[in-house]
Amino acid sequence: MQIDAHQHFWRLSRGDYGWLTPELQPIHRDFGPGDLRPLAAAAGVERTVLVQAAPTEAETGFLLELAAAEPFVAGVVGWVDFEAPDAAHRVAALAARPKLVGLRPMMQDMADDRWMLRDEIWPALHAMAEEGLTFDALVFPRHLPTLSEFARRYPGLDIVIDHAAKPDIAAGALEDWARDIRAIAGETRLVCKLSGLITEAGSGWSVEQLRPYVEVLVEAFGADRLMWGSDWPVVNLAGSYASWRTAAETLLADCSDDERAAIFGQTASVFYGLDRA
Repeated sequence: MQIDAHQHFWRLSRGDYGWLTPELQPIHRDFGPGDLRPLAAAAGVERTVLVQAAPTEAETGFLLELAAAEPFVAGVVGWVDFEAPDAAHRVAALAARPKLVGLRPMMQDMADDRWMLRDEIWPALHAMAEEGLTFDALVFPRHLPTLSEFARRYPGLDIVIDHAAKPDIAAGALEDWARDIRAIAGETRLVCKLSGLITEAGSGWSVEQLRPYVEVLVEAFGADRLMWGSDWPVVNLAGSYASWRTAAETLLADCSDDERAAIFGQTASVFYGLDRA
């Protein structure tokens, strides 16, 4: 089973995508299942994980409605107000919705890099672990040491690093990111998404530019803790669904068949419990 572990849909008229401005012209329009279906089919992708793009519970409801009507969407990673007084109740209510597999606070946009360690969010995190929901960590390289501490503090919570923590590939920033990604892989049981890399490299990216980053990820996490995601339609800022999929296949050509099967599907299926979802 080929799975895209990270994709988005949005409808601009909903009005809660604060980051999605007209300056992002290639993606500043509506994107829905009908746009993705042929791209995924051409890449051999059979199922996807639909991830939130707005910090509102209303958007999570919108995504769950879309997922209910789309068999190829296997799971939804939504959003909840982690700091709300009734956050645990909100988490439990969302967990009861079909196809909800995880939640994602948009930590990359927060002023406090150590927000994830605040005591106020403990009830929401505990409820997530109780309900079997996963945690998508949308972070930058600077967050990795804190994320490692967070993972050790909440050992019952299944956590995945989105977009390999967004290394600054365009600037060639490899050494510090590689040190910290190796450390978190060794210190925790976190998994990681092989996604978002061409966006961080920019429109002039090449496979060889990406290669050292992918080699670090494969070495640090291994295939059973690494999952491929398109990050569509954000990927359109630097390329396309097809170009990123082809690049990933090229970069993983030296992996065994079993390793590629894990990265392109099995890891995501196990982590998100997609058969159960």
